[in-house]
Amino acid sequence: MSGNAEWVARSRAAVWHPATQMKTHETVPLVPMVRGEGPWLFDADGHRHLDAISSWWVNLFGHREPRITSAIKAQLDRLEHVILAGFTHEPVVRLSERLSALTGGALGHAFYASDGASATEIALKMSAHHWRNHGQPRKHRFVCVEGGYHGETLGALAVTDVPLFRQAYEPLIRPAITVPSPDDRHAAPGEDRTAPAARAAEALERCLAEHAGEIAAVIVEPLVQCAGGMAMHDGSYLRRVREACDRHGVHLIADEIAVGFGRTGTLFAHEQAGIRPDFLCLSKGITGGFLPLSVVLTTDTVYEAFYDDSAAKAFLHSHSYTGNPLACAAALAVLDIFRDDDVIAANALKAARFDGLLDPLRGDARLAHLRRTGMIWAFDVAAPVKGFARRFTAAASARGLLLVPLGRTVYFMPPYVFDDDAFAMLVAGTRAALDEVVPS
Repeated sequence: MSGNAEWVARSRAAVWHPATQMKTHETVPLVPMVRGEGPWLFDADGHRHLDAISSWWVNLFGHREPRITSAIKAQLDRLEHVILAGFTHEPVVRLSERLSALTGGALGHAFYASDGASATEIALKMSAHHWRNHGQPRKHRFVCVEGGYHGETLGALAVTDVPLFRQAYEPLIRPAITVPSPDDRHAAPGEDRTAPAARAAEALERCLAEHAGEIAAVIVEPLVQCAGGMAMHDGSYLRRVREACDRHGVHLIADEIAVGFGRTGTLFAHEQAGIRPDFLCLSKGITGGFLPLSVVLTTDTVYEAFYDDSAAKAFLHSHSYTGNPLACAAALAVLDIFRDDDVIAANALKAARFDGLLDPLRGDARLAHLRRTGMIWAFDVAAPVKGFARRFTAAASARGLLLVPLGRTVYFMPPYVFDDDAFAMLVAGTRAALDEVVPS
């Protein structure tokens, strides 16, 4: 057995991989990665793979970005970690202040964790506890959107509407109220994208009118419901959700774990609707893929509901690595890159150029709903193909592409360091993989 094969075998025996049927790897070998550089990953055999999904949407600036690396190294020489209960440190203060400033001061209080599901849990708990502290303990239910995904812990699963993740744990979950999705693909012939957005907003309005006395918050993924199949929607939906929440005294939680930090074309997706949520959940790209970190930003109004002499009114949630200095240093470097490289403007130009390179996929009768929001592209395979996701992933990998479809949805969520040549290679390889897997 070669050295590489040995590591693969040992990994399959000892490592339980996430969201994976491990039996699959009896016939589909794990790929041992040893190095990254920009948009590329290099495996143990020296083959390179174009990371077209930013390694689960986290590596905004590709791999081994030198400025983020340097920031972590510099922080490592000063302080690697300290408990955040009763103590503080410069990186967490600076990061909190800068994130607040990026919301115009509207979301001025930052609570940290390590991952997106934890951020969801924090926002849900904080909302319900806020209402309890305000003498409204009946307001402890939540409203989520059809096809939405917010994580896989039990609280997050309660507001997640993806059957694959939820069904096995249904007996453990306290279910939320689910309302229709504003998905553009729900538009009838002759309708534009505002029509399904309006219908979904009207359904939410009816829900809140009936149940507002028991609902703490509505949770949405602004502009793109990612794990649910890259369902994109018009910003008018968010405006109407904000108005409905205000009218009925319900919090709005914006889950921007996947769509924040420039992914939809603005730093935060909700900005395109001209609104602010009561809670903003951020993770994934916040450290550029270097270290685990998540944060929930919230308002003075929410914060003040917990500010009291009573310990029972404090927000009772903790995490050993809350506000880790190394992760905060990485996040500060990410914000510096956004500022110094004018990333939002550069991405707008880049995305427009990339659209021009999609011609090999346009008009293909096998595909439906070719769509884009910011730096996210997606299309659906029109007809069912047995084992499509697994077979397409393998076909793409054989062509040097890291792509992992969501059911029949193929998506590109590349690092912002992609150039025209990389995108052209991605489109050509995608077309070739489709030719292999999907009959004409």
